[in-house]
Amino acid sequence: MNFDDMLQWVKVAENPEKIVIPGIPKDWAQGRTAFGGASTGLVAAAMNKLIHDGRVMRSIAVNFVGPIHLEKPFTIQVEKLREGRNVTHTGGRIMQDDKVCLIIQACYGFGRSSKLTLPVTERHEMQIPKKPKFIPQIPKVVPKFLRHFELAIEKGLPFTGRKDVAVHGWVKFKEAPDKITDAHTLAMIDAWPPTMLQNLRWPAPASSLSWYVDFLHPHKSIEPADWFAYQAEAQTAGDGYIQEEANFWNAQGELVAVSRQTVAVFD
Repeated sequence: MNFDDMLQWVKVAENPEKIVIPGIPKDWAQGRTAFGGASTGLVAAAMNKLIHDGRVMRSIAVNFVGPIHLEKPFTIQVEKLREGRNVTHTGGRIMQDDKVCLIIQACYGFGRSSKLTLPVTERHEMQIPKKPKFIPQIPKVVPKFLRHFELAIEKGLPFTGRKDVAVHGWVKFKEAPDKITDAHTLAMIDAWPPTMLQNLRWPAPASSLSWYVDFLHPHKSIEPADWFAYQAEAQTAGDGYIQEEANFWNAQGELVAVSRQTVAVFD
């Protein structure tokens, strides 16, 4: 089952505020839970169904509260928290077995004319890859969900004992979706390993605690089969937690999103 197949569950739901999902397949596993980019994308898609006037997602804040058990039904609940003249705030969560697994808040807003402008200066020097750089599916080490993505890692291969704290590379869906939506963007950003796992010589579990993404909306067209560039760097680490920031560009070199994440590492 590809990502578009899962998004179809949200698309056909008659009640966007309460959607029953039959269960995320095992090939979308990330350790003992479902891939966070997929679960977040499903809730984002549900929240997008509440917006009907052209406002676009400007930011999303995610807290991973508990594991989502695979191949087991769960419920997505979303609501409008407030709608003003220019901005709409929405909230969403995933419930499974009467327990909260995921909590999300997102902000939507119109584009407006303003005297305040500051061009994006963040750039990268990476060349679009001709083919992915193969990552073997090592049981209990490489997450199963990665079989749905093509990665071309330029820097930052996990568990190699390197001292660097940055991860650079390219990503796209192995099976191109119909179009790239907010949900697809979130899934691709979250497909990458935490930055500092490359400092370890042996595998260790890691889990995202919180995730915040600011969306920009490039004017150039994005093709579903395009590569997207990713560069992340750890800002600080201690007490078993990593705080990292990442930039995400389209194939034309336009900044699409800025991501900030706190990751717990159990080494």
